[in-house]
Amino acid sequence: DQAFVTLATDDVYCQGALVLGQSLRNHTTSRKLAVLITPEVSSGMRSVLRSVFDEVIEVDVLDSADSVHLALMQRPELGVTFTKLHCWTLTHYSKCVFMDADTLVLCNVDELFDREEFSAAPDSGWPDCFNSGVFVFRPSLNTYNLLLQFAAEHGSFDGGDQGLLNSFFSNWATADIGKHLPFLYNLSSNAVYTYVPAFNHFGRDAKVVHFLGATKPWNYKYNLQTKRVMQDGTASGSFHQLSFLALWWNIYSASILPLLEK
Repeated sequence: DQAFVTLATDDVYCQGALVLGQSLRNHTTSRKLAVLITPEVSSGMRSVLRSVFDEVIEVDVLDSADSVHLALMQRPELGVTFTKLHCWTLTHYSKCVFMDADTLVLCNVDELFDREEFSAAPDSGWPDCFNSGVFVFRPSLNTYNLLLQFAAEHGSFDGGDQGLLNSFFSNWATADIGKHLPFLYNLSSNAVYTYVPAFNHFGRDAKVVHFLGATKPWNYKYNLQTKRVMQDGTASGSFHQLSFLALWWNIYSASILPLLEK
């Protein structure tokens, strides 16, 4: 009755979700795997998702059925954010770990379920805020409705789910150090370059890598023969740590590509 949950808003992000799901399987998680998808995801991709995830759940991006939803519709920029909030509706699970589709698990991380809501790791850009790419939560329709109401009234200071969730769970920075996940559970692959000595010292213990930013692993070219990540025809590691990109592509080429080519 516990699950890892991710979100894929389109077929492109499904590639990330599939690699994440496969990485969790490769590291023998004992928990269920669930993926939230939007109506945009194609039927072909849905059947591929079903081969990796225990549950594929379609959620509406926006629904005008009640006043809270109507108020949210005045904030179109929150559309995708709003979709992520659906994870609180998965009340058939007692506790979940949400992971963005651009994350990758490097080892078994089932111990995250020992943590309580709302546990997350600091954001490398502003450590008094958490990064919402990995968090522990308890599904609850009450929390879900409170989040919708909060979103309608306050919006999000960054236009996305991270700003909204930081405002809603505003005591995260000060209330309980037990809810601060170590940065190793959400290592932003670009933070490697902001504090190189720390990465050199601690990086080998990384548990989850998060490919933040506009360029995602699937935007790179990969040479299946040499098993090297390429960008614009040349090997590139200027943004994401090359070793992490290679891990992502190894899983994609070995486990996901065969499913997509069926």
